[in-house]
This record gives sequence, C-alpha cells and structure tokens, in this order.
Amino acid sequence: MTQIDARSKSIRELLDGIKYSIDYYQREYKWRQKHITELLEDLEAKFLESYEPNHEREQVDNYLPYFLGSIVISHKENGKKFIIDGQQRLTSLTLLLIYLHNLLKNSEHPKVKVDVISNLIFSVKFGRESFNLNVQERTAVLKALYEGSPYDTLREAESVRNIVERYHDIESHFPESLKNRATPYFIDWLTEKVFMVQITAFSDDDAYTIFETMNDRGLSLNQSEMLKGYLLSQITNDEEKAKGNQIWRKRILELIDIGKEEEIDFIKAWLRAKYAETIRDRKKGATPKDFDKVGTEFHKWVRENKEKIGLNSSSDYFNFIDKEYMQFSDYYLLIRKAAEQFYDKLETIYFNAHNNFTLQYPVLLAPLKKGEEREIARKKIRIVGRYLDIMIARRFANFRILSYNALVYTMFNSLIKEIRDKDPEVLVEILLEKLNKMDETFDGVKGLYLHQQNRRHIHYLLARMTYHIEKMCGMATDFVKYVTKDVKKPYEIEHLWADKFERHADEFNSAHEFSQYRNYFGGLILLPRGFNQSLSDDSYSEKVKHYIKDNLLAQSLNSQCYEKNPSFLNYIREKGLPFKPYPEFKKSDLEERQDLYQKLCEEIWSPNRLRDELENDV
Repeated sequence: MTQIDARSKSIRELLDGIKYSIDYYQREYKWRQKHITELLEDLEAKFLESYEPNHEREQVDNYLPYFLGSIVISHKENGKKFIIDGQQRLTSLTLLLIYLHNLLKNSEHPKVKVDVISNLIFSVKFGRESFNLNVQERTAVLKALYEGSPYDTLREAESVRNIVERYHDIESHFPESLKNRATPYFIDWLTEKVFMVQITAFSDDDAYTIFETMNDRGLSLNQSEMLKGYLLSQITNDEEKAKGNQIWRKRILELIDIGKEEEIDFIKAWLRAKYAETIRDRKKGATPKDFDKVGTEFHKWVRENKEKIGLNSSSDYFNFIDKEYMQFSDYYLLIRKAAEQFYDKLETIYFNAHNNFTLQYPVLLAPLKKGEEREIARKKIRIVGRYLDIMIARRFANFRILSYNALVYTMFNSLIKEIRDKDPEVLVEILLEKLNKMDETFDGVKGLYLHQQNRRHIHYLLARMTYHIEKMCGMATDFVKYVTKDVKKPYEIEHLWADKFERHADEFNSAHEFSQYRNYFGGLILLPRGFNQSLSDDSYSEKVKHYIKDNLLAQSLNSQCYEKNPSFLNYIREKGLPFKPYPEFKKSDLEERQDLYQKLCEEIWSPNRLRDELENDV
C-alpha cells in the first residue's frame, strides 16, 4: 500500500536539528549564479512587501508568507531521511543560512543570537556535530564556509566547486536592503514565514515514482515554447507559420548549445532591453511591473502588451520572429560566446562576465536597432561593454559590490531606457556623462586594501593590471591565465611583506597597524601557487630576486626589469607611470606603489576609451 504524506513546513521546521542525505540517483548540485540572484531577488521582494523599519520584531508573525516549492523525502526504516527532489533549493538555503550566520558573527548584531541560525545548519547527536545537509563529500567545504576559511576546489567534485561559487555569489549579491536594521526581521521571516511543501514517501519505490513524475520534462511547456505557440497562432499564412516554426526551433537549438536555459535568458534580456517601460519599486506593497513580469511570465506579458510591441497583424507576428527575434538572438549569441571565450575585440564582455555581471546582457542589447548594420551594432556593443567595464572597476576600487538587487533598479531606469536605440556618437556622450557623475572614482585606490570579502575583486584588478602592461609592451600574455582556478598552479595574491611584524617594528607601532598596511593594494602582486607558497615567509629582499621570473607587474619590482627592456621603458615613459625598482620595500615604498597602482587603474579604465571605440575597426 502506497504511503505518502504531504504537509507545509517552515524552513525552521524543515531544518532544525533534522539531518538529510542524498540518494544515489540524485544529480550534482548544479545551480548557477542566476538561480541564486533570482532566489535572493524573490525573497527580498516578498519580504519588503511587509517590512517596515519601525515595526517591532513581533510583527514579523503577521508578514506575508512565501512558498519556495516542494521537497520530496524518502523516510527509511532506520529513521534516515533522503532528499529525492529539492536538493538544489535545500543546498542553496543552507548556503544562505551560512552567509547569514557569518554576517551576524562578524557584525555582532545585538538583536539576534548566532545560534538561532546555527541550529539550522548543523546539530549535535550523541556528542557528534554534523551538518543537517549530511553529505560526506560536502562536509569539509561547508565547514570551511561556516568558519570563514578559504577552500581549495581544484581537485573537488562539481557539486563542491559549485557550492563555493554560489556562496561567493550570495556574498556578492545579498541585497543591501536586507542588511543592518532589517537583518533580524529578515532572519525571523526567512525561518518562520518561508515554507516548503514536504512530500514524504515511506518506500524507495514510491520515492522514485514521485521523483520520475516531478522531473518528467515532457509534460509541460516552458515559457519559450508557450511564447512560440502564441506567436505562431496569430500568423494566418500557413507558409509563414511553418517558416516561423522552423526559424524558432533552429535558433533555440543554437541557444541551448550554450546553456540549458539560454533561450529563456535570451528572451528575458531582449524584451527587457527593448520593450519594458516600468520596474517594481523597492518598497512595501509595490506590485510587479514590466521588467519583473518579463522575468517571470514573459509569454503572458507579450500577449498582454502586443500593441506596445507592435503586434497588430499576421505579418507583424511573422516579422517579429523572422526579423527581430533572429536579429537580436544573433547579437545575444555573439555576446554570450564572447562572455565564455576571450575575443580580443570584445574582451570587455569577457571581463564583465568574469565578474558575474549578468545585467550586462539586457544593457548591451538596449542600444541596438532593428535592421541596423551589423558593424554599427558591434560598435555599440563594444562601447557599452567598455562603459560597464569601467563602472565595475571603479566600484571594486571603492569597496562596492556588484549586487544584482542593488543595481537592477538603477541599471534599468537610468541606463537601459536612456540608451535604447541610440547612435554610437550619442551613446558615447551619454555614457561619458554618467561616468563624470559617478560617485566612485579611482581616488578610492588611495585607501584600497585586501580583506576577506573583496579578495576576488582585488585578484581581478591585479590580473587586469598585469595583463594590460604586458599587452602594451608587446609581450605574449593571457588574462585568462591570471584568473582561472581550474589549473594545477593557479595565480594567487602574493603579499610583498611576509606576515612578520617583528621585521617592521621600526616603522609600525603595533602588529595591527602592520597588518593593515601589509594588505594595502600597493603591497600585492599575483604569483602562481607553489612559487607563491615557497616565498611566503622570506624577507622582501629575498623575494624580489625571484619576482623577475614571472609576470611583468612582479618583475617591475626588480632592477633587472629596467635593463635592456626598451618596450617596457617606452611604455612607462609614454604613459607617465611612476614604475621603479625596489631593492627593499619600506612603508614609504608601499605608499609609492599604491600611487602607481592608482595611476595604472586610471590609465586602463580611462573614460577616453569610450571615444576610442568610435574610431576602432569592428
């Protein structure tokens, strides 16, 4: 007799002291960055519908609930619970809880005790601590994230690598609106008012039947298929209808060659870039607008906004597929390929994608016009890509993150809508004005230092600087080499000073002051793992002898770099960059090097590069 139980449970009820394993037929943890940002965006939106800063926390009990879908559990006779379906969401929730735990731990928030969350992450049974998501291969990585320790994923399984990457995505994209005063309210709401439907089967056969049924992809159409069905249904000419269907199907196959959900992502980016006019306000009671509806139900949105789009006759619907859909998907394919593979003349797209800036796709499509020459469209893509590259680097130089939730409102209202259909010359002037008005400049480099949350940003800036000066000097160079982690000896941040305060006690009054200076941007370079570790405790005067063996930014500390090296000397003379060798490296030398790094950033990310794109061949 089949035994199945289904009931709604809060996140606390699901996780408090309860352990889950994953059965053998479960796939790897495969969530991508966009799934995390969508989850955070959905949680933020629902929470802000009820949140008011002057509420007492007791009021959270009256906040609107949120349902996060279902989870299927197999309850074994030995009492163990196995996740049959829903491990992607449960793993991601665990990562979010770990992030919130660390946020509280580091901020020492007076209104919330850390153990309120820790009990949902791990628990103790018979004196033994273990994570509630009890999967052996993930224990070490979850422990490292929970403790705030670095974790090397080089030889790890796909799930472990994805867990680390998605945790960093949460760090980068956690909404600012949920921090500080809102944090305890959000934690209460997340744990008590966010629910999942737990379906429990009491036999393996029943569990697997449910798993198969819930994952049978053939039973439902996705948004793209429903949009295609609607568009084709409005075409009265049979030949055009057949051709439209053929065009759509062929292009979909090209899109899903890049990624499983790529056709969905393309249509969202396209409609948001070209047609959306409104976006939901970030305040209590705000309702979804164009931008938001395109993100959730674009097939319905198109039907409801057909006049706005210009769909009035059968030929309009056919041309929408034959001309516009094909043209913009062509550009999207170009952009996505440039995001995945480094192309010299579209390198900024790769840089922006490396920084997980997914908003670049609708932004890059926004200025493109229906029917315009491909060369003009590519020029526009390069101009906008360069603007985003500069904007991102300035934010990193000022300790600013690239949170989707923090930027999406401004990106849509103050960028996408303003640059729609603009010609290249006008586009450059708009974007230059935006850079001129931007609060963040490279003056921020004066105080830039490495800390736990910005390590990836600092690594990126150092990689760009290293790649740039080598390229300008005509050297063989490869940006990807400096940032990739999936190699035996990836490049890592090297401190010019070993962590030895006693060697610098003549210049610093305390170990704390020394530690602060040691992490300043000017005291950092990139070196490959192994090389980096072998030098870690050496004095600077010993280290600098070896720097000549690696990249140009490291070499520039050694006097040999300035001997018989005309291309480098000509470059620094032409650009007026204060490079110089340092046989020793004192406090004043670090300050000089910090100034050099600022000038180098200003040269690499100069606003003048927008005008250069107007002159460059496509």
